[in-house]
Amino acid sequence: GSFNTDRHSLYLTSHFLFFPFPLSSRQRYVLGDSAMHQMAQSSVFLSGMGGVGIEIAKNIVLAGVKAVTLHDTKQCETWDLGSNFFIRKEDVLSQRRRVEAVCPRVTELNPYVHVDMSYSALDDNTDLSFLRKYQCVILTEARLSLQKRVNEFCHSQQPPIRFIGCDAYGICVRVFCDFGDEFEVSDPTGEEPKEIFIQTITQDNPGVVTCMDNQPHGLQTGQSVVFREVNGMVELNSSVRQVSVLSPHSFAIGDTSPFQPYAHGGFFVLVKTPKTYRFETMEQQLCDPKLLTPDFSKPEAPLQIHAAMLALDTFQEQHGRLPNIRCLQDAEVLLKLTEEVNATLRNKTSVNAELVRCLSRTARGTLPPLAAAVGGLASQEVLKAITGKFAPLQQWFYLDAIEVVGPLQSVPAEEFFPRGDRYDGLRACIGESMCQQLHKLRVFMVGCGAIGCEMLKNFALLGVGLAKSSGEVCITDPDLIEKSNLNRQFLFRPHHIQKPKSTTAADATCDINPDLQVDAHLNKVCPATESIYSDSFYTRLNFVVTALDNVEARRYVDSRCVSNQRALLDSGTMGTKGHTEIIVPKLTESYNSHRDPPEEEIPFCTLKSFPSVIEHTIQWARDKFENAFVHKPSMYNSFWQTHNSAEGVLQRMQAGESLDGSFQVIKLLSRRPSQWEQCIALARVKFEKYFKRKALQLLHSFPLDTRLKDGSLFWQSPKRPPAPFDFDLNDSMHFTFIVSTARLFAGIYNIPYSEQVVSFSIKTDETAKKPDLVKMPISSEEEREAISQLEEAIATDNRLQMSPLQFEKDDDSNGHMDFVTSASALRARMYSIEPADRLKTKRIAGKIIPAIATATAAVAGLVALEMIKVVGAYEFESFKNCFFNLAIPVVVLTEPAAVKRTLIRDDIYFTIWDCWTIFGHEDFTLSDFMNAVREKYGIEPTMVVHGVKMLYVPVMPGHSKRLKLTMHKLIKPSVDRRYVDLTVSFAPEADGDDDLPGPPVRYYFSRNGETP
Repeated sequence: GSFNTDRHSLYLTSHFLFFPFPLSSRQRYVLGDSAMHQMAQSSVFLSGMGGVGIEIAKNIVLAGVKAVTLHDTKQCETWDLGSNFFIRKEDVLSQRRRVEAVCPRVTELNPYVHVDMSYSALDDNTDLSFLRKYQCVILTEARLSLQKRVNEFCHSQQPPIRFIGCDAYGICVRVFCDFGDEFEVSDPTGEEPKEIFIQTITQDNPGVVTCMDNQPHGLQTGQSVVFREVNGMVELNSSVRQVSVLSPHSFAIGDTSPFQPYAHGGFFVLVKTPKTYRFETMEQQLCDPKLLTPDFSKPEAPLQIHAAMLALDTFQEQHGRLPNIRCLQDAEVLLKLTEEVNATLRNKTSVNAELVRCLSRTARGTLPPLAAAVGGLASQEVLKAITGKFAPLQQWFYLDAIEVVGPLQSVPAEEFFPRGDRYDGLRACIGESMCQQLHKLRVFMVGCGAIGCEMLKNFALLGVGLAKSSGEVCITDPDLIEKSNLNRQFLFRPHHIQKPKSTTAADATCDINPDLQVDAHLNKVCPATESIYSDSFYTRLNFVVTALDNVEARRYVDSRCVSNQRALLDSGTMGTKGHTEIIVPKLTESYNSHRDPPEEEIPFCTLKSFPSVIEHTIQWARDKFENAFVHKPSMYNSFWQTHNSAEGVLQRMQAGESLDGSFQVIKLLSRRPSQWEQCIALARVKFEKYFKRKALQLLHSFPLDTRLKDGSLFWQSPKRPPAPFDFDLNDSMHFTFIVSTARLFAGIYNIPYSEQVVSFSIKTDETAKKPDLVKMPISSEEEREAISQLEEAIATDNRLQMSPLQFEKDDDSNGHMDFVTSASALRARMYSIEPADRLKTKRIAGKIIPAIATATAAVAGLVALEMIKVVGAYEFESFKNCFFNLAIPVVVLTEPAAVKRTLIRDDIYFTIWDCWTIFGHEDFTLSDFMNAVREKYGIEPTMVVHGVKMLYVPVMPGHSKRLKLTMHKLIKPSVDRRYVDLTVSFAPEADGDDDLPGPPVRYYFSRNGETP
């Protein structure tokens, strides 16, 4: 037959083409195709281009809505430079409208989104009928009276227009959502249902289902599940049953007594059912608000902030302005108004006078990280409003940053007054001295991806590291920018693709704030680069920020921070989930103080013969790719690099010498294709092997009626028997497997093939076998002749080299994902497993972490808030870690884990942050070292270890003689090391007890710490 590869590629991807951004966009793994399609058809109206407004604009344009109208009536001011990252100094000098300045820069974020602007008046007299063309309306920087009027209009429409109000005043922010009387959500959680295998089902009323191996089912009473592949009690198959949870491993499903007895096997899957949410208007919600509580240590805080911010709205209506900065009289007026508002609430709370006064003092100011955090949450609500995916906020969210400004109460008032620069908004909240401390910071940020871009934006707005004499932001990332990065790494544009992330991000950040001092590196941070990121490098820093996507890199950076007594600000996201962790010397545990359980590896026998879920078939396909197209070609090249003469190899083999890998190499040479048609033949053989012969062999070894010693069937859940099938040229998945496999063979063997129409023949009978490309040698003479012929061919076409592939999931033109998707789907079909589509296969095979700009912006904002506390050396109680899931939504703020103190003896304790020090000299012996420890710390050392080398262990033969050796001779210091960290154990108080561990003992080779 004939085949057009261009047409095939179009067939695979045509149903994705309407989506903004490339197919590898990690946002699609969060929202799914249906929600992406809905966004691509929706229009949004966003009013207010302050700090919160521009954050929301950025996030929803990156997400890929069809159209956004940006509305604002104000002109650019110097003040805006500290909160709006898309306004430049020239915009202020030319007195441009804010919306005119930001509109083209927002448009650059996503060329697939139509961004329009409006600067018409929007007030109590405006005709609101123009809003009918929008699916969602967001108001920021709007008076409460206007918000109520617009909300009433939106709520009254059929269908209702989704309304979101979002405000930030100094230390307090709020979000309000109203999506209409009835708002149906297709998927409240976004979690992917898992197949849970069944151990037993009782024939009873009610019938009780028990999960296999006591696997937790994760269900809640009232949810429904669907049953599949149940043997015996077949009436349950394909039926949907509501569950009543009995334990984490069992649940009741109603009357099963009329059914046949359960035999074996089967599994169930949670059935996702739509859920309807009901909303009230803002007017209805003012006196009896539905609130989300983010900090359970302050459960009354949301209602207290609600009252205070409503009072602030009243203050503006009465005075036509916000309270003046640090004005005591305005603060007392606001406090009285808050008490009046609190009296009208259905559920009254105590008025937090300190909170109200802090709000009054800072209301004119801005905390850019707080705007980023609330902007991320509000943006996710916008996406929910137009897609109907994930549970919406019901209906108010409040957050305060009182811990940031609380310790600044005694600072003189004049520190907070405007000075006519871009930091006036920030200065109103934290004062001039704190601003100067931010300017002088030396920060090291590891990673310049999504979180890194957001953090750099926050640094630019806060003025971190811009003092030329002392401040600097050092960033490093070895990666280049890819097209798939553009939907969440907002500092990058299409013309940046294949440029370094770090240098590009540095340049983009300096566009936001030209005074920023950014030093961009292209290095990994790992043991191999410790000569660059040495201890002296860390000691010059104030703190370290990680913007990484893997645990091991975090652990390494954490260990370097602990060793050098430096704070670490860590954060991460997975889809709509995010976390922040603040690690402060002497106060908190470190990242390495706790470990998540390791990921369970799939057993080899499961992958090879007994897959039961789609993850098994996808991993099998990835393993086949690695073996055939990575490992074997690499092994082949390595063999010929060692033995570069085929004649020499033959002579050594004839002499009886065993050469590692020779059999596999000769085998690869003997079957090496030279034409595209032979690659097709090889692919056809692979099909026969993978999807027919292996299954027949397994069924021959274990027939369907095979029973175990206890009499139970061998083939029962979770084991699935394979069902071999014949090749069918008309089956598109068969066809895809053959062509993609042939393409990969052509790639590793350096065989050209046509991108146009390719003609070939495919054997469809069961006798397909490996092509006789070179006759396999039988006798030594024939072997000599075959090798001779191959050697001649090698001289003409470089046959001693193959081209190993590197799996690349994001290039849809290379055939890699075609192979993995088709191979996995065919194996799933053979084992009666529901196959995965290309998107899910890519996520699992590529180990892709789902990501979305909303969560990224939120974690970066929350981390930057904690950074201000670190800079101010705040007390332990001020710091907050955070976990959130914007899909549900839930936001949980908690105190970090306090550092643990370990008792050595008597009143001598140590923590992970402690490091004892001993200064030596060139003639300093091991005995001198132990005496120095004893004298300085009052504890008897019993054992000294350097890394894995035991310097002194009394029970080891000959170790007592080492006491006279110098430390220089025992350790042999390198030229660039001033010290070494030694592990020292100490004698217990009571005989018979084990030796006690202590903190690391840092031994300096000279008294002044200089390298000898």
